[in-house]
Amino acid sequence: MTGDRGTVVKGPDLFADNDFRPYVRINDDTHPFSDEEAVYVAATTARRSAAIPLTEADFVAGGLPRETYVNPWTVVTIRHADIHGEEGKLTDETTETIARATAGYLGVP
Repeated sequence: MTGDRGTVVKGPDLFADNDFRPYVRINDDTHPFSDEEAVYVAATTARRSAAIPLTEADFVAGGLPRETYVNPWTVVTIRHADIHGEEGKLTDETTETIARATAGYLGVP
């Protein structure tokens, strides 16, 4: 298994012609196939008004080399075998902020 909830990983870029893209894992171990895959939200360097910026203070370990924003509306499931490494681990507070924002885009109050 690759990381826990709040882990920032390097995964396949499903949205552009880049080799990799950072993603934030938002599911916990209750995911029915957590031994095979996880639910992630995409991160990008493109600043958007509704995106959540990541700063050095948002990481408890590791980090990203460029200014990065999480798009909580861009939700994907990625198999662990397709993850190419971990970039860091976010604070519980930041992870919860991202997960709540994602839930809001899914109609969960």
